[in-house]
Amino acid sequence: MTDLSVPPPPVAGHGLLTGRTAVITAAAGTGIGSATARRLLDEGADVVVSDWHERRLKQTEEELRAAYPDRRVAAVVCDVTSTGQVDALIRDAAAALGRIDIMVNNAGLGGETPVVDMTDEQWDRVLDITLNGTFRCTRAVLNYFRTAGHGGVVVNNASVLGWRAQYGQAHYAAAKAGVMALTRCSAVEAAELGVRINAVAPSIARHPFLDKVSSTELLDRLSADEAFGRAAEPWEVAATIAVLASDYTSYLTGEVVSVSSQRA
Repeated sequence: MTDLSVPPPPVAGHGLLTGRTAVITAAAGTGIGSATARRLLDEGADVVVSDWHERRLKQTEEELRAAYPDRRVAAVVCDVTSTGQVDALIRDAAAALGRIDIMVNNAGLGGETPVVDMTDEQWDRVLDITLNGTFRCTRAVLNYFRTAGHGGVVVNNASVLGWRAQYGQAHYAAAKAGVMALTRCSAVEAAELGVRINAVAPSIARHPFLDKVSSTELLDRLSADEAFGRAAEPWEVAATIAVLASDYTSYLTGEVVSVSSQRA
């Protein structure tokens, strides 16, 4: 019997994205973004990784180039709260790779503060990065797709908190619910451009950076609440993103796919 409480090893690539190019935001470090970059490379894509943290981004770029010498890897620093930087990201990524086929909007910011204690600044910053940043990137890449005329795919990173309540997460949950609504509405509009837009909604994917910014007690409790008794590995979320970016989901748009083992 398979023990689902033990994380499986990453699945080998199957060439799902051979010949494609992709842009991934918040891709530095050890989280879902960097795992997505690796998964898309495993599936044959060339990638541009982006993040606001220049040193971590450069390190990630060097690691990816060393691990995937036969693939094209580029990096563009971008703060998704800046329209100018987002527009430059799309322009520079298209120049580096020749075209863009896939956009993964992964940038987001969390925190744990009850509404009664939350400041305007805390609320605004989480919404500006997590929801407005996804909007800016979606708008920019749709403008690119409209001009290029070759269609493409957008995958957004939402969260199960867009559906479910959790203490101290009102700002993050509201932002992720907004990402879900943005996904659905923009997908209807993007269909005429030959573009599909979907989202993943992870419950909890544990990695060193998350452990650094959240309490171990909270993460242990959330992990234990999962049906498998563990958090997802970042690559498990990234694998779902890769499938949504591939032709295996050619009739899927405007949907939010839960990547979760939580009991109903």
